[in-house]
Amino acid sequence: MKEIFRIFITYSSTVMYASFCLGFILFPHLLIANNADDLQIVPTQSNRLINEQSLYLLQHAFNPVDWYPWGEEAFEKARVEDKPIFLSIGYSTCHWCHVMERESFSNPEIARLMNKYFVNIKVDREERPDVDQVYMRFVQTTTGSGGWPLNVWLTSDLKPFVGGTYFPSKSNYKRPDFSSVLNSIAKMWNTDREKILKISNEILTHLSPSKTDPYSSENLNLISLKNAYTIYKDTYDKNSGGFGAAPKFPHPASLNFLLRYSVGKDIEDVDKQLAKDMVFSTLRNIAQGGINDHVGGGFHRYSVDDQWRMPHFEKMLYNQAQLSSVYLNAYQQTRDPWYGDIARNVLRYVYNQLTDPAGGFYSAEDADSLPTPNANEKKEGAFYTWTMNEIIGILGKETANIFSYHYGFKNKGNVLFQNDPREEFIGKNILYEKYSLKDTALKFNQKEEALEILINRCKDRLLKERNKRERPQLDDKIITAWNGLMISSYARASVILQDPVYLERASAAAGFIRNNLYQESNGRLHRSYRNGSSQVGGFLQDYAYLIQGLIDLYETSFNIHWLQWALQLQKKQDILFWDDVTGGYFTVTGEDASILLRIKDNFDGAIPSPNSIAAMNLLRLSQIIDDSSHRRRAEKTIRAFSPSFIKSPRSMPHMLSAMGFYLDTPKQIILSGDRFAPTTKAMLKEIYRHYLPNKVILLADGAEGQEFLNQKLAILKTINPVDGETKAFVCENYTCDMPTTQVATLTRLLKRSE
Repeated sequence: MKEIFRIFITYSSTVMYASFCLGFILFPHLLIANNADDLQIVPTQSNRLINEQSLYLLQHAFNPVDWYPWGEEAFEKARVEDKPIFLSIGYSTCHWCHVMERESFSNPEIARLMNKYFVNIKVDREERPDVDQVYMRFVQTTTGSGGWPLNVWLTSDLKPFVGGTYFPSKSNYKRPDFSSVLNSIAKMWNTDREKILKISNEILTHLSPSKTDPYSSENLNLISLKNAYTIYKDTYDKNSGGFGAAPKFPHPASLNFLLRYSVGKDIEDVDKQLAKDMVFSTLRNIAQGGINDHVGGGFHRYSVDDQWRMPHFEKMLYNQAQLSSVYLNAYQQTRDPWYGDIARNVLRYVYNQLTDPAGGFYSAEDADSLPTPNANEKKEGAFYTWTMNEIIGILGKETANIFSYHYGFKNKGNVLFQNDPREEFIGKNILYEKYSLKDTALKFNQKEEALEILINRCKDRLLKERNKRERPQLDDKIITAWNGLMISSYARASVILQDPVYLERASAAAGFIRNNLYQESNGRLHRSYRNGSSQVGGFLQDYAYLIQGLIDLYETSFNIHWLQWALQLQKKQDILFWDDVTGGYFTVTGEDASILLRIKDNFDGAIPSPNSIAAMNLLRLSQIIDDSSHRRRAEKTIRAFSPSFIKSPRSMPHMLSAMGFYLDTPKQIILSGDRFAPTTKAMLKEIYRHYLPNKVILLADGAEGQEFLNQKLAILKTINPVDGETKAFVCENYTCDMPTTQVATLTRLLKRSE
């Protein structure tokens, strides 16, 4: 303990406090040996989490830990009993959250220490991203990294003073055992509290966003786009696609930025082609890798290795939404049906496994499941992996030989040791396309067409057999924001892939959100739904992502009600989250006193920053209804974050995409006719056959939709539909080319814009 206190007392500044946290994790002096790690308990009594809706909280409802949900009851207990708070944040499909739950939170001796020294709070980060964001920022700032489970110790007034991620129940990898951590922090609280409080206040001050810096007055130009492209070019993995080293995340926002860059103005042809090549190669490597579920469809969350072979097996709705969308974009650019097929596989998976009968989309499937019916402990990837004997038993030896060659199977398993430090995948195989259909066909002297049919039949048989296994646990929480992303993809797919069923699914999801997660009386959204709507109000993410989905839904269905709702939500978003001083949107309303920091998210990570989405929404809406106030707000948002993307261009690729839209002269494409007419549908199909990211699509139908838009757009008052004939107008700044009733002429007009 002397080393800990030396670090703690010596370094009192915010920056040096990180050294304390790292020193605490790496160099503990154990106070109490933990001999109870292997104790097994049979749950007999629930804690307070039993009354919660969140599946993640319910997974901890029978822990011997005296868990509280986030709320005043726990805060008051900490104040009255003069105890620090132990806050643990995770989500239901988090593998290491499960590990810590089994090792520590189910352990009676560890629970005894937790209950004795702390008030313990559990939070589902997907239900409460506001809580997670504050304390993740603290942990990342003080330790240099973050992740889940996120474990943070707080004062009774919710100020953090120590934090980390996973703590093992037994000391390993230079990490202290959790019991020692608990004892050390409890002793610090009792012997050196003044120092703890002082440093905690300093850190919180450091983390608080500036309230005085106005939005940037720097010129917005193409330089930042070029800089971002250059960084992607320099970090591109030419062998396996993607950017940087392992672990690799798909990062659709980056791929979409590069696709947009490849069709931008004033870009050299060589750069345009390389931008496309980086995207198409990455998408092919991702789809051929183990991160793609070749049997059942859908993508796992990320790849542990740099070749996309070894996935981390969670399946998240937001991954399916964004990746299906970028494959649709690639299909538009290349007209290669392979990209469309990948998108279809993802959308099929979402419908089969993540769609509620009432229309909403569930949030995720777990990484872990029971490897055998009689097993007592779940294993990561057990549902998805195969032994060679299983493959032979299902397919027969001859067919298994072909299938195993194509997908890189080995008798002893194809998971490399460095990707399996816990030795969970010994003897197991993960499907990845080691050889192309062409190479496999040559190897076995078959025709490619016949081989493709054989491979697909094999996958069908494996799927049938796999469905006999215990499926990973489903988190059936319906999150407003993630549904917005999925609505976008389904809506666009309905036209790009010419399947009206996709539009039905997008519309059903939007209807579910409207009926269950929207308060008509005050125009506000709720965050999530599980056995009823949660009482947690919607965050910026929920508004921005849903508005995007509704704009896409209008542009593919021409149902004016979706656009009207989008405009209503945009107005409410502006009221609740807009920062009129420095520009941009806060992620929270500021109405909840328990959220200590009102942050603006400035990073496009696994999901884009809601500010990036909001900026693009504002620009699209400004074009749809010719409202300069939306454009001004978008500009202020882009300027507010320009220091971030100028300093680190790859940090906000979707914001850079919005800036590209802002700097461009977007097209207004207006169709005049009945929205259900075959000619209107033919025109719309042709529009979506082209990759035109900086455009909006409107319908003048002579009915309710046009009546609403006539109040916003003067040009529509001059466009009157003629019965049985649909006209197309391609416009810039609401100045249009001569209208056409011919799809071929429309094609020529659109090609000029590509």
